[in-house]
Amino acid sequence: MIRFLRAAAVALAAVMAFPVHAQADWPTKPVRIIVPFAPGGGSDFIARWIAKRLQDELKQPVVVDNKPGAGGNLGVEAGLKSAPDGYTLTLIASSYTVNASVYKLDFDPVADMTPIVQISQGPLVIVANPKLPAKTLQEFVAYAKAHPGEVNFASSGQGSIVHAASELFAQRAGIKMTHVPYKGSGPALNDTISGQTQVFFSSASTAVPQVTGGKLRALAVTTASRIPALPDVPTVKESGVKDYDVVLWHGLIGPKGMDPAIVAKINGAVNKSLKLKEAQDQLKGDGVAPAGGSAAQFGQTIQKEIGMWRKVVQDAQIKVE
Repeated sequence: MIRFLRAAAVALAAVMAFPVHAQADWPTKPVRIIVPFAPGGGSDFIARWIAKRLQDELKQPVVVDNKPGAGGNLGVEAGLKSAPDGYTLTLIASSYTVNASVYKLDFDPVADMTPIVQISQGPLVIVANPKLPAKTLQEFVAYAKAHPGEVNFASSGQGSIVHAASELFAQRAGIKMTHVPYKGSGPALNDTISGQTQVFFSSASTAVPQVTGGKLRALAVTTASRIPALPDVPTVKESGVKDYDVVLWHGLIGPKGMDPAIVAKINGAVNKSLKLKEAQDQLKGDGVAPAGGSAAQFGQTIQKEIGMWRKVVQDAQIKVE
């Protein structure tokens, strides 16, 4: 009996030690990053950029797997329903926090995920067709108040982050605009340039070339600080609209139940990469800046923004048909 108990104890110790050993050795095989958007866009760029750096740090292949559909929810669901072993991660954008209110999801965007790290942060740039009689954001707000409902604003889609950010601005500024949704940022930008719509809340990477080329006028950036690419363009807050700070970001999450040691390893590798000057210069070229920080901080950002956008969606009656 004593010999049996000793053997059982040794076997149990071996079983209990295995996960610890596995965690210490992680990763021992390729890591996959699911991108819930099509190749070629901003999210795909960030995913491939961070995959290369993680591959260098983790000494294992890191592959990008694009799974677009349902506003990004298809890929997110696949990622969150995978095994929580650290070998399947999901890259999310700030639209993740809007989708929680405009879609009927088959997953809980907070309870069913493990936050890992925020990678990037950047503004939307409020751009206007040059024929609009407003050269500043203050003049634009005054014009919109004098012409309620006559200003058409473009968005990259019904219920998108751009749509929500535009509605939040209208609420804060006390104006009424007419929404014109498009299937993506490209056609929304093109119709703002042609004058079919007058205003568009664009990503910086898309807006800057059009602004410097004189095809669009930049009225403000949506973040709390100005950006180096457009140093003379003020923030929304500087322009007199208080309590408005919208950040476009990307980050990594995993399924719920991920081991904290693996989360810490990925978080540390990303933060180390974001401190490299080369990395910062590459991100700047896409109109964003490095973010970083702890997993807990990223989790707090996600929860806070889900609550903020839920109220905006309810007040503006945003629905995805």
